[in-house]
Amino acid sequence: MKSLRAVLIVLVVIVAAAGGGYAYWQAQQSDLPEYIASGNGRIEAEEIRVATKYAGRVEEVLVEEGDQVTAGQVMARMDTAELVANRARARAELASAEQGIAEAEALIVQRESELSFAEQQLSRAEELVKNNNISREQLDQRRADRNVAKAALTAAQARLVSARMNVSAASAALEGIQVQIDDSVLKAPRDGRVQYRLAEPGEVLAGGGPVITLIDLTDVYMNVFLPTRQAGLAFVGNEARIVLDAAPSFVIPAKVSFVADDAQFTPREVETRAERDKLMFRVKVRIDPELLAEHIKRVKTGLPGEAYIMLADHTDWPEAFTPNVPDDATLRQNTQ
Repeated sequence: MKSLRAVLIVLVVIVAAAGGGYAYWQAQQSDLPEYIASGNGRIEAEEIRVATKYAGRVEEVLVEEGDQVTAGQVMARMDTAELVANRARARAELASAEQGIAEAEALIVQRESELSFAEQQLSRAEELVKNNNISREQLDQRRADRNVAKAALTAAQARLVSARMNVSAASAALEGIQVQIDDSVLKAPRDGRVQYRLAEPGEVLAGGGPVITLIDLTDVYMNVFLPTRQAGLAFVGNEARIVLDAAPSFVIPAKVSFVADDAQFTPREVETRAERDKLMFRVKVRIDPELLAEHIKRVKTGLPGEAYIMLADHTDWPEAFTPNVPDDATLRQNTQ
């Protein structure tokens, strides 16, 4: 009975929160033209977890939290002592296999010479037997010698094929070990900022264990939620504006990059139009990557603010929403 009461209380809280959020959203729309929607959110960025591909010990981490990194920059290394030893053994096995090819080729030359001699002996015997200078038994012996020499040559050629396959296998094994060594050097997959160091030197990680979390500052966005009617008029590519609580005097230009197909905060019953209007859809508003590149050092995630989205095919923004992104000098003057 107590558990049922607790569940009912949780449901009431959720419904109240959703209803309160919807009521707050409606209150925020009163000062906007009806062709502009708005929603609250936080600045987010694409997050990449850089992890070790193979189990092992962390040897060193070369970056600190907050560091800017470029694509291909080495950020950490795993211990490769065992892999280096395996690589040395694989190189020795490859050299041995290559020596096998040389031996097989030399053996083929020997067998070809033996076959040539046996064929000459057989040819002479065939001429001599015509004049009864040798017995037919000797002719049969020469023919048998020729057949043996031919079989020996075939075996030597097969041995060469096997030796070459051994070289290919040894080379592949060496390449596989080298790939593991290369993968033990963790590099930045793209430009970004180090958000967290999740492992330190000396820690032993399983395969896939995360070492560093990186955020891509060229893919910065804000997720907001719009009701059914406005979400239906918000199209990918529509212009948007973002105003942050930390800098309310600056307007950041953006565009709609995603509109969810599935509703959030879905009421239990949706038979009436009033209830359907309360369905909320996630809309992703993305800041222009070129603009972000110009201000890369000042991009911060987690900042709350509000996004304004132009609906349908409207393009006439009110003057208050004219983009106004400050340069460094202007920003310093505004913070003094």
